[in-house]
Amino acid sequence: MNKIETELLDCYILEPNKFGDDRGYFSPYFIQKNLDELGFVSVVQANRSKSSKGVVRGLHFQENPKCQAKIVEVIKGSAVDVVVDIRKDSATYGKHISVLLTEDNNRQLFVPRGFAHGFVSLEDDTIFQYLIDNDYAPELEGGILWNDKELGINWDEIFSEYGIEEPILSEKDINRKPLSECEVEFWRDK
Repeated sequence: MNKIETELLDCYILEPNKFGDDRGYFSPYFIQKNLDELGFVSVVQANRSKSSKGVVRGLHFQENPKCQAKIVEVIKGSAVDVVVDIRKDSATYGKHISVLLTEDNNRQLFVPRGFAHGFVSLEDDTIFQYLIDNDYAPELEGGILWNDKELGINWDEIFSEYGIEEPILSEKDINRKPLSECEVEFWRDK
C-alpha cells in the first residue's frame, strides 16, 4: 500500500496495491500491519451510503469518548472528499484538504480522530464506504457548517467543475455552526 502524506498532520491518502490481468484485478485493501501504521487498531463498524449527484454530506465528527478515525473510499461512482483538522492543539487546525475518490482511481483517505469529514457526490448512485474504529454514538455526533467561510473550502469551484447547479443537503447540515463556534475536545489516540 502506498501512503501519501497530505497537508494535514496525520491524514493520508492511501493507494492499495492492485494485482490483475485481463479478467480484472484484486486488491488487498486492509492488511493489519498497514492499519497498525496508521494507528487504526480495528474496524468496529463498516458503513455505506448511496447518494445522488450533488448530495453533500458533512462536515461530521464524533466527540469523546466515541471519537472516530475512518478509512473512506468510493465503491461506485465518484466524490470529492473533504476533511478539516479540528484538533485545537494541531499545527494544521482549521485547515482542510479535498481529495477526488472514484471507483477507478483506487484511492482511499485515512481520516484521523479529531477531524470533521464530508463529501459531495459527483454522480448519481455513488456508493461511499466508511470503515470506522469506534462505535457510533448519536448523542456525541457533531458537525460544522459545510460552507463555513473561514475554512475556505472551494465548494463553488467543485460544483462548477462537475456540473452541480445546487447542492443537496440535510436540514441538520444546513443548520450547523461554523468551526469558530464549536467547542469540542478529542483524544489523540484510542
